[in-house]
Amino acid sequence: MAVAQVFEKLEQNFNADAAQGLDLVFQFDIEDDKTYHLVINDGTCKLHEGPNDDPSVTLIMNSETLQGIVSGETDGMQAFMAGQLRAEGDMMLATKLGELFKMG
Repeated sequence: MAVAQVFEKLEQNFNADAAQGLDLVFQFDIEDDKTYHLVINDGTCKLHEGPNDDPSVTLIMNSETLQGIVSGETDGMQAFMAGQLRAEGDMMLATKLGELFKMG
C-alpha cells in the first residue's frame, strides 16, 4: 500500500467523537517518502501533503513502520522502543493516535 493510501485510510478511520475540543497537528515525516500532516480541529480531520509550520508533534518513521502501525500489525510503543519511530514535540500526543483513529 502506498503511503498516500495509508493516510487516506487513517482519515477514513477518524473518530470524530474523540477529537471534540482538540486543536492539534500531527506531522508524519516518512523517511522514504514525503511529509504529511493531519490537522485535528474540534472533531474534524484534514490531511495535507507537506510539512506544517507549527506541528504539535512530529512522528518520524519509514513507510513500512507506518503501514504496520496503521494496519495494527505493529504496536506504536514497541516501534518507538525499538527505534523504528521517533517523536519530536509533545510526545504524549502520539499516544492519542490510537483514540483518534481506529487502527487495524
